Amino acid sequence: MKTADANASAFWKRSHHLDRMTFRELVIAYFQYPAIIAYLLLAAAMIGVWAWQPAGVVATAVSVSAAVLAYPLAWYLLHRYVLHSRWMFKVPFLAGTWKRIHYDHHQDPNHLEVLFGALHTTLPTIALVTAPFGYMVGGIGGAAAAMAAGLLTTCFYEFCHCIQHLSYKPKNKQLALMKQRHMMHHFHDEDGNYGITNFFWDRLFGTMYERSGERPKSPTVFNLGYTQEAAEKYPWVSRLSGGVAVGHPRYRDQQQG
Repeated sequence: MKTADANASAFWKRSHHLDRMTFRELVIAYFQYPAIIAYLLLAAAMIGVWAWQPAGVVATAVSVSAAVLAYPLAWYLLHRYVLHSRWMFKVPFLAGTWKRIHYDHHQDPNHLEVLFGALHTTLPTIALVTAPFGYMVGGIGGAAAAMAAGLLTTCFYEFCHCIQHLSYKPKNKQLALMKQRHMMHHFHDEDGNYGITNFFWDRLFGTMYERSGERPKSPTVFNLGYTQEAAEKYPWVSRLSGGVAVGHPRYRDQQQG
């Protein structure tokens, strides 16, 4: 399966799998990943823009708060209706994007290289979700503050996402609960538990489940509906992936051997 970005740095030219990594190894890998570096540098740049043309204290606080509060809803809607869509792989020029932004992650949930979002999809989304409201409230300074908040929130979400796939059980009860819900999304039924750290919208829209026994196991939990039959009709993702992988990622090589 072709999942790693071709232009990865030397460190990222070898695969990293969270189920085989320690927390220390994750931290080192996290801060060396190009997308995370880009988020942090852009957040610093946005703070610089705010310092150059600052919004008022209230406008800045409202812009930042709105960005942080909007993030869980934006993530829920994108995750449910875009990342888990079954229409993107049917469109030739969107199939590669869908493959990169989520199909690869469900094919091998612990593969660190494809856990992070691709910058050409994440940066425009962060800007659209945060900057317009910030600009309405506080002009350029408000937009910069909101964008910085969105970028830093993304870093926080990405790190929490990594921890949820790391091979360890958090001691904190809330973190352990988040991990349990997210693991069920990946290994039991993908049509639920769309949140990462916040499951309020899952609860509100009826997509949250607490135990795997509440639902039957989904046959498409690893392929998001892109089956061999779908690949025969819409072959673009299959061509990019070198075929359609089946079965549990951990045992896939044994099944194919």
